[in-house]
Amino acid sequence: MQTAFIQGMGIGGSLIIAVGAQNAFVLKQGIKRAYPLPIALLCSIIDALMITAGVAGLGHIIEAFPTIKHVASFGGAAFLIWYGANALKASFVAKGMEMDNAQNADTLRKAMLTTLGISLLNPHLYLDTVVLLGSISTQFEDAHRPWFGAGAVLASFIWFFSLSFGARLLAPIFSRPAAWRYLDRFIWLTMWSIAAAIMWPYLA
Repeated sequence: MQTAFIQGMGIGGSLIIAVGAQNAFVLKQGIKRAYPLPIALLCSIIDALMITAGVAGLGHIIEAFPTIKHVASFGGAAFLIWYGANALKASFVAKGMEMDNAQNADTLRKAMLTTLGISLLNPHLYLDTVVLLGSISTQFEDAHRPWFGAGAVLASFIWFFSLSFGARLLAPIFSRPAAWRYLDRFIWLTMWSIAAAIMWPYLA
């Protein structure tokens, strides 16, 4: 039981911490101090649901019906290209960060919808949580499998809350327009790189 929980935390954490579209978005919103709690909570809940589904065996269904993966891949790539283009466009606008007005940069509704899009339209979410973690969990006995999932879920909560609230420590750096320019271009490269990786199997 303890071994399964620790392995779940370790493997889940290693997958979640990797630089990706979701993390880049959470980082930027955290720096802006724009709704860090609801964004971190929503990302964590989404991961928890996906990990639980994977441990419960949903990954086998996704593998059995590749159409689901194809639809998610094309939709996700299109969304990431759109979001990356907006980040690239924003990088050419000189701006610093006014901390008092950062909360008003986006509405809560827009922030939540973007979080859902960044998360649910990225097929890597399903591959990492549902398929990969679900497959790894099968090495444990039925009684220990939920503990593996619980460890991965805890790692997700720790990561997203740390990233969302810890990002504000970078706020002094982002009082300079150049820092925002580099961050927006980093996000653009991240989004388009992930979109290219998603579409590569269809183009090769």
